[in-house]
Amino acid sequence: MNTVKHLNGSSLQPWQKKQLPFSYLASMVLASLLGTYLDLYFVGKQLYQFPMRPFSEIFSINIAFTLVGLPILVMIFLRCISKLNKWGKAGVILFVSLLMPIFEKFAEELGWFVHADGWKHLYTCFGYLLFLTIITVFYEGMAKRNS
Repeated sequence: MNTVKHLNGSSLQPWQKKQLPFSYLASMVLASLLGTYLDLYFVGKQLYQFPMRPFSEIFSINIAFTLVGLPILVMIFLRCISKLNKWGKAGVILFVSLLMPIFEKFAEELGWFVHADGWKHLYTCFGYLLFLTIITVFYEGMAKRNS
């Protein structure tokens, strides 16, 4: 094993910071932008609203979720599916999409989210199916481009 003697006499390898690959960062930014614009659209159409949100006098959407929560969740999602084959990825995307209406109902119970009377939680399932598919395809395209 190749080791280097450092000034302090240690023969340990220097600790290297792990950097987040560009494909993750780009995918997180895309997810944040898509999430923000979709929330702005649906809130503007009065299909749902966010009663509890930071800076409510400025933003009609929960900006904390779209700028912090969503990118972190997308990073976790991408880390989970990065080692799967195409059927595994499809299964995880479908599973997460089916879970999202449950999380949405929970957010409603907490008062974070309110839907219009005509909203169907099936819309959420299909929306996340499309959203996660777009993010996955984008991520894989960026990862191939940078490898």
